[in-house]
Amino acid sequence: MDIETTTDTLLYARMAAHYRRAIQSGVLPPGQRMPSLRSLVRQHGVSLSTVLQACRTLEDEGLLEARARSGYFVQRPRRAHLQPVSEPDPRAAALVPDPAAFAGIHDRVSDFVTKCERYPVRTNLALAFGAPEAYPQEALKNAALRALRRHPEVLVTPVPPLGDPGFRAALARRALVAGMSLTADEILVTHGCTEAINLALRAVSRPGDMIAVESPTYFGLLQVIESLGLRALEIPTSPSRGLSVEALELAFQSHGRIAGVVVVPNFQNPLGCVMPDEEKARLVALCETHGVALIEDDIYGALSDDDPPLRVCKAWDRRGNVIHCGSFHKTLAPGMRIGWVTGGRWQDRIRMLKHAQSRPNDALAQMAIGEFMAGHAFDRHLVRLRRQLKAQRERTAETIAARFPAGTRLSMPSGGMLLWVEMPEGCSSRRVFEAALHEGIRVAPGLLFSNSERFDRFLRISCGYPYSPRIEAALTRLGEIVATV
Repeated sequence: MDIETTTDTLLYARMAAHYRRAIQSGVLPPGQRMPSLRSLVRQHGVSLSTVLQACRTLEDEGLLEARARSGYFVQRPRRAHLQPVSEPDPRAAALVPDPAAFAGIHDRVSDFVTKCERYPVRTNLALAFGAPEAYPQEALKNAALRALRRHPEVLVTPVPPLGDPGFRAALARRALVAGMSLTADEILVTHGCTEAINLALRAVSRPGDMIAVESPTYFGLLQVIESLGLRALEIPTSPSRGLSVEALELAFQSHGRIAGVVVVPNFQNPLGCVMPDEEKARLVALCETHGVALIEDDIYGALSDDDPPLRVCKAWDRRGNVIHCGSFHKTLAPGMRIGWVTGGRWQDRIRMLKHAQSRPNDALAQMAIGEFMAGHAFDRHLVRLRRQLKAQRERTAETIAARFPAGTRLSMPSGGMLLWVEMPEGCSSRRVFEAALHEGIRVAPGLLFSNSERFDRFLRISCGYPYSPRIEAALTRLGEIVATV
């Protein structure tokens, strides 16, 4: 490619990106007429061919529509034409845990992992975190170096039982944003959110007990429950409003002792839904009335598109009945397994279990994140990350709307990095997953997110990596597979 051709490509790509941002931010609303081609040539100082390439690129993306003798107009997003994911019946019975049915999530996940390892992956749409460049690598490295200079003894000094005091103090300050009032001594640092939830479940239950979970839910949670010898009771969950409090109340009345309820109230994995505040308050009150521990995982809560930040269930807790778990794995540092838990009335037992299970986390990573959070760098990072994830979600959803067959349904979340796609009647996520894998495309089949077969028509698609021609091609091919498998 010669220099002139490269320059033209850069010019039209830059111009397309400029108007793409304007359309996606609402500066140019649907129905708005674009300036004429000659006006764009004069305004940007480029050739007519460059302007045409930019407009045709946006037309291919479904952002512009060409009208005969009228020019280009901003198009209503294709994704707006998709029906939302179907809602469950809130009065439907919870999935009764039959020992012959519920035991086996390990086998299902193992089969998924084994098949993924068998084929080289070119495009991974199954990852539930962002690309490395989405996180502040250099700033975190510098924060770790500063912490090491200030505390050179950290590598040879035992860590306090609850974790680094400065880091816990930073977490307590951050908790105010989500509506919680905590002290540093109420926070225990863990090896990621998975250990936090593992400790919480062990604190409130015994082997054989029943744990109510959202349906669908993250397969990692189902694995933890199975590993502890517990039984998962799946509660109908809305793709728009989260766990059905009505269905949970019916489960309390119709099932034996339920030892705990686990929810992801903000940008639930895999649905991407957010529980309205009134539903969070109802859920807290219901669990308190029945004396059932409520364990919340807020790993995605900071990834909302909008301000103010989302509140957590713990904000309505007045008697210590909510165990709150969090992590920086999705929002700041996937390479640092740093999580935390505040255990309410179970805090002492959780602390004892943590000591017995894994002892305190190493302090340097905690100090580094504490250093990073000391100023405004974390908030600036979150603004950039949220903006990037929103753009990636929208581009991915547009391609799904354009390339997947009729009958596809999609609920567009207002944050996070996941899309939950309902395929047309007769499609099987197992068959789609296996066919895509043969072509180097990895997705998360809906079968992973339940102990039953009820979500075999669904796919979880990640939007964590920057949208690119490779991702567009993979989504296009995936749509063709859905249409034919």
